[in-house]
Amino acid sequence: MDKNMLAGLEGLPEEDKNRMSAMIDHLQLRDSLRMYNSLVERCFTDCVDNFTRKTLQKQEETCVTRCADKFLKHSMRVGMRFAELNSQAATQD
Repeated sequence: MDKNMLAGLEGLPEEDKNRMSAMIDHLQLRDSLRMYNSLVERCFTDCVDNFTRKTLQKQEETCVTRCADKFLKHSMRVGMRFAELNSQAATQD
């Protein structure tokens, strides 16, 4: 976890800081798992439609790869934009 996230908590006792840090770590893990599950569900639903084989067919594999790539690039772009807006808001204060 980024130590800057707890910068506003300087006046709190160490125990409370540790509790907040653990809570933030838990929320970040939960959000990461949600994003991963959303990615798997979306790409599987969009790309896999033939259940006659144990393995993916070539076109299904290609579709899943493209789907995952687009999803991750989009998520990264949203995160970068959020960081830009957060940085702008911090400098305006």
